Amino acid sequence: MLVLFDQSTPVPIRPSLKGHTVETAWQRGWDKLKNGDLLRAAEEAGFEVLVTPDKNIRYQQNLENYTNGVSI
Repeated sequence: MLVLFDQSTPVPIRPSLKGHTVETAWQRGWDKLKNGDLLRAAEEAGFEVLVTPDKNIRYQQNLENYTNGVSI
């Protein structure tokens, strides 16, 4: 599974996701993207999961638009 860590996601949890490919928004050059743009970029790049500490993302974005792509 291809997993994307958003900004401020604690990278030390990466080893807990053995068997998965984990990249960070920073590694991809996406560290300046806002949530909607980040979600679109992640989905277009084939990411299946976005791990984010942003507790308000569900209120800021219409996540139903991503039901066939990125899970949060």
